[in-house]
Amino acid sequence: MSAAPDPSRRALLLGRRAATPPLRPPWALDESAFLDACTACGACVERCPERVLVRGAGGYAVFDPHLGECTFCGDCVDACAPRALDRTRVTDAFDTIAVAGDTCLPRRGVVCSSCRDGCPEHAIAFPLTSRVPVPSIDAARCTGCGACVGLCPVDAISLKAHATEPA
Repeated sequence: MSAAPDPSRRALLLGRRAATPPLRPPWALDESAFLDACTACGACVERCPERVLVRGAGGYAVFDPHLGECTFCGDCVDACAPRALDRTRVTDAFDTIAVAGDTCLPRRGVVCSSCRDGCPEHAIAFPLTSRVPVPSIDAARCTGCGACVGLCPVDAISLKAHATEPA
């Protein structure tokens, strides 16, 4: 029996960039360990009171911030029998930060502050400038809850892994 091909190696050999792993539920193990531990039973998806967890590829749980905000209630962790979601092994619920993309309305000269207004941690600010202020996201305050994502009228806000952000 042969091992499954390494998707990042295959992508490199075919000249494609490796796909970004999907957003997993809070307190998920790293992607490799999560996929090893998760049985795709869907218990975490069923227990999520906010209904922001859905079944993704292979039936594995995915956090979809377009559906709303994760309130970090922990019901998904409690429901996870194989411990693919584990507060004792994972310190931060999410290792993501909100990022405003190029389609952000203030970046195009249109006044908008939907993301700031919906952020429960007050991690998004609009510093005053002589032009239309653009969002500034405080990485130290952003929890990756996704509250800002679904509120953006032009879908310019996304969640990205902290490690992929420029310094």
